[in-house]
Amino acid sequence: MIVRDEERFLDGCLNSVKDVVDEMIIVDTGSIDSTKEICQKYGVKIYEYEWKDDFAAARNYGLERATGDWILWLDADEEMDTRDRYRLRDIMYMDDLELVSLHLINYYGCEVNPDESYHIAHTRLFRNHKGIRFENKIHEALNIHDPSPIPIVPIKLYHYGYMDPVVTSKKKLERNLKMLEDEMKLGSQNPWIPYHMATEYFRDQQYESSFEFVNKSIIQFIIQGYTPPSILYKLKYSVLLSLGSIDGAWPAIQKAIVLYPDYVDLHFYKGLILYAKEYYTEALEAFNHCLELGETNLQHLILKGAGSFQAWYQKGRCQEKLGKVNEAIESYEMSVSLSLTYKDPVKALQALGVSKNQ
Repeated sequence: MIVRDEERFLDGCLNSVKDVVDEMIIVDTGSIDSTKEICQKYGVKIYEYEWKDDFAAARNYGLERATGDWILWLDADEEMDTRDRYRLRDIMYMDDLELVSLHLINYYGCEVNPDESYHIAHTRLFRNHKGIRFENKIHEALNIHDPSPIPIVPIKLYHYGYMDPVVTSKKKLERNLKMLEDEMKLGSQNPWIPYHMATEYFRDQQYESSFEFVNKSIIQFIIQGYTPPSILYKLKYSVLLSLGSIDGAWPAIQKAIVLYPDYVDLHFYKGLILYAKEYYTEALEAFNHCLELGETNLQHLILKGAGSFQAWYQKGRCQEKLGKVNEAIESYEMSVSLSLTYKDPVKALQALGVSKNQ
């Protein structure tokens, strides 16, 4: 991994993998806190590296110093689930594998809450000495462009780096936007650059700018002959919902669903759009379909609840509008049973005179 002033999370990260890796290599880009002392506690090989506004270059510097047959790459603000980690050793003896994706769980909000998270498969384990390297100065990724599916193993990684307090304290928005803007000024045609700019603006609630850049990303993918990844459409319709642009979102979202019919989040947004247009029967059908799809398809970025407790709550809202109050109560109660922290169905039940404590 590469680090700089990561004392807040680093101990937890290293402790979560110390028993299943053979060497730990950290590229330090100028820490002035206790990062290096934490590294020494775990016998980490620390390499000093002058920061050059290039995450991929720093990653590759560390990669060149790795001696193992396999590379596991992490961020300091991540932890591996200690119940899953021992599966790593089994994977390494599978001769037919060169790349493996793990189950990445990205928390959002002010505090760690499993019900406030996004889930996706992320390629974090690969064979060394096979020409696999990192690319992109920011939001670095592996140079794997083969569209073939990469095997996913149920090893969970928890990522805390984009929770509200961390983003604010580390000034990630300003840093990321500057680096992305510099890339665009250099004439980069990488369609991921405008997408990442769109995500930064979205996180900062600058929705008009986010919409502009996510559309640029979609267009660049199409011009280059690629189907835009599903995550772009998720962001596009998140932005439109945030702007209250219901007519801008409907019926256009249908085209995105044709591309990705198995993506529960798109069906969830479709339900929200239909509800806003007062098409309650059609919205109810959309939320029922979300429950059928569930949340296990990690090929897409999945919002926790889109195929479970949030869909049940939205289903109840539709049933209320359709005058099916008893069915709505059942849906709200199902939502409550699936999440201890999601408050909307509790409020809905209270409004109907049904007491429900959490």
